[in-house]
Amino acid sequence: MTALDDLRNAAGVEFDFAPGAQVPLSGANSGRTGLSQRIASVAYREGDPADIKEPNDGASVNKGKFSLLEPNLGEAFTRAIETRMLSDGRKPLIQSFGAEPQVVVEHALAAKRIRRQRDSRLTLIMVVFGLLFLPGVALYLGLFQLRRTFAGSQDKRAGALGTLLLFGIGGLAVLAVLRAPVDGVLQIYLWAMLPAPILGWFLARQVSERTAQNLRAHWGDLAGGGKSGAAVPEAVPQNPNDAEAERLRIGLAKLAAEQSSNLTYYAGTKGILGMGVRWGSWQLAEDLHPRDPGREIDPFRSWDVARAIGDQLRMLERGPLHTGGFTPPSIVHWVVRHVGEGAGEVSRPDGPTADGYSFSNIEVQRICNESQFNAGDRHYLGVQFVLWDGELIVTMMISVTVLHHTLRIEVSGYALGPLDGFFAKGPSPDKKKVRDFPKFWKTHEVELPAVKPSEVVRLAARAPLTWFPKTLDKYGGSLGLPEPFGLRHTWATTPWKNRFMVDDVLRTATPVLRVAHAAAFRVLRENGVDITPFDARSQALSGQIQDPGPKHADDYNM
Repeated sequence: MTALDDLRNAAGVEFDFAPGAQVPLSGANSGRTGLSQRIASVAYREGDPADIKEPNDGASVNKGKFSLLEPNLGEAFTRAIETRMLSDGRKPLIQSFGAEPQVVVEHALAAKRIRRQRDSRLTLIMVVFGLLFLPGVALYLGLFQLRRTFAGSQDKRAGALGTLLLFGIGGLAVLAVLRAPVDGVLQIYLWAMLPAPILGWFLARQVSERTAQNLRAHWGDLAGGGKSGAAVPEAVPQNPNDAEAERLRIGLAKLAAEQSSNLTYYAGTKGILGMGVRWGSWQLAEDLHPRDPGREIDPFRSWDVARAIGDQLRMLERGPLHTGGFTPPSIVHWVVRHVGEGAGEVSRPDGPTADGYSFSNIEVQRICNESQFNAGDRHYLGVQFVLWDGELIVTMMISVTVLHHTLRIEVSGYALGPLDGFFAKGPSPDKKKVRDFPKFWKTHEVELPAVKPSEVVRLAARAPLTWFPKTLDKYGGSLGLPEPFGLRHTWATTPWKNRFMVDDVLRTATPVLRVAHAAAFRVLRENGVDITPFDARSQALSGQIQDPGPKHADDYNM
């Protein structure tokens, strides 16, 4: 058995030799919302990598040794997404409710492919005009590196002293070439050494400009919520021994499997990662007494109650009146693990009870029935609504516990708000005013080229190293994503600033709580339990839950 076979078995996927294999194409079936596309737009962007800290300052920008080789935002984000979500041995990811991670990853790979095609052409130009005239190219690159050292990487001015020093060094270099004590072929070579890289720069600028316009077109379309797909032919193995393509295909399959995991994580006042903060909690706790004197209660388990509640919640979208009502909810029996508010990573299910990235149904039932006190994972029944095209995630979590004679049914509300506005920003080309000719008293705006002169040099210098990404990370720098990382919750904002979103969050709680109580009471009646105290407490909670204000449910003021 080969290493590829081991990889396929670990991921639970097999090689498909059927005819008509399709290139993975996001957008056709997966593009239900524009939220994933807006996140993916960052892979096509320009600008400073530090801009990604605007929606979440937990991101880290690791500086390299040479600022001339540092990536822009799109290059750094693409590399970070590919490394964090597809590399072997990566850390577990948080589920992205309301978004589709595979769409973002495919667009990152598509952006990488566009840049790789550009870098292939730039590398050829560097070989012809750079390697053959290496002393001249080294001189120009040295001057540009000095300029970036003086001015910074984001096109600031070098200052009077820096500009004077650059011109002085450049002038001395030109004088040294012209006055060099050589003649013949060597003299011709030295004289060509300075203008040849400039000719190569003009060619590189044409290549870079075309690619920049292409990237901007994708950026603008995706930031506006466009549904354009991302073709990733690299993920389609050409033969059974195409190791890199197979590894990429398996990485995408793992990503989809992890997205559907039934394990989630409670991080203190941050709430459940991926679901948002807990804004409200309502508990019904009463003792279990037999309904008929002299008769014992029929044995039942917490799982029986939780399963009955889950079955009844599937009817939430139905009602007696013809109104809009609820959208179809997602109902999942979750295993929730505590990780702490400052956790830097999370763990996956492991051991014989694990089924891929999820817990087996038998283990979920065991946790529901037995793990109710002391250390260990806990069971929650979740009913989730993905609203506002994925911008609002409303989740109601229900737990059922029995301690001594007391049955407790707890209903908690969680809310995850919209994506940060940073991801909706589209490209804004630089423009300048010029005077009309011959009507010089009038002016109009013209759009400047997408690639500035200094940017052409940066791209040409990086191009040969893009085939060695680890080396480029070392010398140019890289981007670190916030941990524990998930594409949705990492860049979410609060929903409480949108009146209608707040209404949707608050309106969800009452029907869910009443359905949960009604389903639980049916199980209790069927097993001979006196539900009179439960019913009285339920009526009180039904009034209490209509309090219009969300609470800080995880702040105990202790």
